[in-house]
Amino acid sequence: MRNMRFLLLLLGLATAQPSFAASPKKLPALGADPARTSVSGLSSGGFFAMQYAVAYSSGTIGAGIVAGGPYACGLLGLAAALPCMQGKPSGAGAFNAALWYAGFGAIDPTDHIAHQKIYLFHGTQDKIVFQPAMDAVRDFYVDLKVPAANLLYVKEVAAGHAFISDRIGGACDANGDHYINRCDVGGQPYDQPGAILAHLLGPLKPRATTLSSVPIPFDQRPYLPLASAMADTGYVYIPKDCRKAAAHCAVHVVFHGCGQSAAYAGADVYAGLGYNAWADTNGIVILYPQVDKSPVAPFNPQGCWDWWGYTGPALGGFPRFQTQSAPQMRAVHDVVARLQAAR
Repeated sequence: MRNMRFLLLLLGLATAQPSFAASPKKLPALGADPARTSVSGLSSGGFFAMQYAVAYSSGTIGAGIVAGGPYACGLLGLAAALPCMQGKPSGAGAFNAALWYAGFGAIDPTDHIAHQKIYLFHGTQDKIVFQPAMDAVRDFYVDLKVPAANLLYVKEVAAGHAFISDRIGGACDANGDHYINRCDVGGQPYDQPGAILAHLLGPLKPRATTLSSVPIPFDQRPYLPLASAMADTGYVYIPKDCRKAAAHCAVHVVFHGCGQSAAYAGADVYAGLGYNAWADTNGIVILYPQVDKSPVAPFNPQGCWDWWGYTGPALGGFPRFQTQSAPQMRAVHDVVARLQAAR
């Protein structure tokens, strides 16, 4: 019973039934700006956003980490997952791991991280990931000399384990139901996607009231190594202006949490959070890659991003989930590269 309770906690306590998406299309090459790539994510997506931004730091200008945890915390596998979320993981340990992996070229040199902009969020009512996990993330970035002006840590909102949207979602303190909540801050609905994009990409123009485009499903399969546990279909929002000429357009990648992919949350996760309205008026392509649930190897029954090694070790037995050679890391990087490729 304890093992089942632990597994449910780890995987996000998701119980929603899957929905179905339209037929995926080939992802277009847009020629988007390779110097303006950023990421964000919730829960397993928060862990993954951090490890992606660390591993590919030379090409990632910032990360928004919502209720995640420190880099390489899951090196000991599933047994380490609960202490990473609800114990007191070490920011110094994450720092040393990054230096070690960078030392033999498994990730980019860590010097790039000092130039990134970082948004961190932890809700005071989060019952799944506790604040020390996010404190360790903060400590990691402090150790790597991210300037205080570039490091924003929001930790006073009475939110549960969720993305915070001013458009859709449950009660602020909820810890379930697709993990999208509505919260007031200072008497106003908190717009987390807008806060993330503004911090990472600079001042934004007002968001669109009517979108110029719609999210489109695309075929992820050409980018997937074996045993990646990723879904066949991902989603991308391409503003009309970026379809015409994308050299000025940034790419922002949003990583869903466990039990929060489109198979569970439907269009909410790629059309409802609020990222697309900001993207529309600010020249940002929003990528929503998707992980699939897998009841067999690689074992991932709730569609979590791999931050503890379920996609398997590298040659020689060393964990690689947090390196550039990891199946999911490579897949996302290749999808981003496709959006940045010349038309």
